[in-house]
Amino acid sequence: MGSWAQAQRAIWAAKVVAVSSQKAEGKEAFSPEKVLGEPNAQPLGQINNDAWIPKKEGANEFIEVRYGKSIIAKQVTVVENFNPGSITKIELVDTRGTKHQVYENKSPGPVPELFRSLSVTFAAGTYRTIGVVVSMNTKAVEGVNQIDAIGIADVAETMVKKEFKGEAEGVSFDSAMVNLGQNVNSKYVDTHPVISPDGKTLFFARQESPQNVGGSNDVQDVWYSTLANAAKKTWNQAKNIGGPINTPGPNGLASVSSDGNTAVLINVYNPDGTLDPKGASISRRTKTGWGMPVKIEIEDFYNDDEENVDYFLGTSGKVLLMAVQRKDGQGQQDIYASFLKEDKRTWTRPKNLGSTINTKKAEFAPFLAADGKTLYFASEGLGGYGKSDIFSSKRLDDSWTNWSKPRNLGPNINSPDFDGYFTLSAAGEDAYLVSSRNGIGGSRDIFRINLTPQFKPEVVTLVRGRVLDASTKKPVAATIKYENLLTGEEIGVAETSPVDGSYTIVLPSGAHYGYRAEAENYLAESDNLDVTDRQNYSEVTHDLFLVPFAVGSTIKLTNIFFAQSKYYLRDNSYPELLRLVRVLKDYPTVEIKLEGHTDNQGDPALNLKLSQDRVNEVKKYLVSKGISGNRITTEGFGDTKPIASNDQEETRKLNRRVEFRITKK
Repeated sequence: MGSWAQAQRAIWAAKVVAVSSQKAEGKEAFSPEKVLGEPNAQPLGQINNDAWIPKKEGANEFIEVRYGKSIIAKQVTVVENFNPGSITKIELVDTRGTKHQVYENKSPGPVPELFRSLSVTFAAGTYRTIGVVVSMNTKAVEGVNQIDAIGIADVAETMVKKEFKGEAEGVSFDSAMVNLGQNVNSKYVDTHPVISPDGKTLFFARQESPQNVGGSNDVQDVWYSTLANAAKKTWNQAKNIGGPINTPGPNGLASVSSDGNTAVLINVYNPDGTLDPKGASISRRTKTGWGMPVKIEIEDFYNDDEENVDYFLGTSGKVLLMAVQRKDGQGQQDIYASFLKEDKRTWTRPKNLGSTINTKKAEFAPFLAADGKTLYFASEGLGGYGKSDIFSSKRLDDSWTNWSKPRNLGPNINSPDFDGYFTLSAAGEDAYLVSSRNGIGGSRDIFRINLTPQFKPEVVTLVRGRVLDASTKKPVAATIKYENLLTGEEIGVAETSPVDGSYTIVLPSGAHYGYRAEAENYLAESDNLDVTDRQNYSEVTHDLFLVPFAVGSTIKLTNIFFAQSKYYLRDNSYPELLRLVRVLKDYPTVEIKLEGHTDNQGDPALNLKLSQDRVNEVKKYLVSKGISGNRITTEGFGDTKPIASNDQEETRKLNRRVEFRITKK
């Protein structure tokens, strides 16, 4: 097969947003969706079913695609499978929807190659690319024209190479596997490690230990260890997690949420203390420990193989992966996904991830990295070095059935014996897995291995802090919600710690996010973090404040954005404004005063006018959404009420703000 640069920052189209014509719909051969993901043809460029064919309507064929994240592009590559030469124009689409032409061919026609990768390189612009439009004149080139893939990269090196090599010998790693030692591993079977996203707590299962709740006859209990020394990567003595999670029956922890406050457990915990294998449970932290596990309600859930089941809750809190055997599967255990419904309590019918991931043999132990896209899983049906090997694949779009070809993690990780249960912290540095080789007392043990950049998931930022009452500064129990400010899409949810009001969320790079806390009888002051350009894992500490819902309370609308020195609203303001619309609709007697403020740069009179124009613009938007103008008054204060120093930009920007005050409840 052809090889393309995995290590470079190259990304392939994730969504079709517009197309001039199509030979077929949806998943069928030659449909527009066939341009998504990496190039498919093997060898590269041959005619095949996995490419888009336009209907041959002439001079104005085009396809417009979007990417899963934005980059500052230096290159665009269009893989033309058959009869190349019809492309007349390529435009990049930036995050504001503006088009930038980077290629033009005024005299399209046949080229002397059967197929080609049209690579266009250019100097990096000041904008970030999130989409591409490819225009074609199919009249100019006789015969079928096929486009297989459309990629962008923030490097100028060639994305697609023409030599055809066999599958690489897996992935190289920085180090050999390291046994975590006797503080974690024992002479008993230690298995199914789950690392918390901050990398500081390792949960795992220990089998038939005398220290299990049910003694040495107890099939399996949940144990945990905390990080003793981050630099030396050493762990404290493991402890049994105790009740109510551990019972005399088989207990297993499948995953832990990004905030460490929610654990997914195998089995349903019945009130009489027995366990039912027909499902999974969730336990939430309380002030004194873990709460009683509660059944996860999944629509049409069943598993025809009750002996074997795995679950994994994504860091967003909105996707639940499971390895189960069902009638619509490929055979034996398959990996499925369920999604959190609007009611925030129940989950959708399990969806099979499709035949790229699942085979006629067992696929199990799914682990979705913090980027929400990189899937690691064990398979007995994809071939490799032993009975089951660990593979990795990237999700290419939001269908959850379109995945890149799984890659075997190679002989450093996979052995002729059993290898499985791969887990990774949000930083993406160290992986933990279970292997039968060189275990203490000859049993299965947990190992660590350090990943090279080519194999890490995409970069994320871990945000942590506390949720506090704005008046009393005391912790508040709250739900954290975070969204993509450009699309308005809610990305994830998390809960605060019942002990100290702390929270942790994980934000994948490539977007501008808004996040806020929500609690009854409070109004949220949102915050935002732009990680569009983050190239490395980072951690940010930021407290969130909740304002009591009372007359006189003032709430800062942090996530409202205006063009510099102008009063018109930017698109990424709408999620925040729509929330204010909802508040005003939910409480129809509430009246508010919108107050505008600027920094002290420039003419004070102009600043006063700008602050008034801005709050008038916000009022205009609220009225356009059905809120009576009689409920909203406005006042601009210009630069007269600073809340921070105007001496430097870092603090000066805090003075540029719109607030609303509750004047009547």
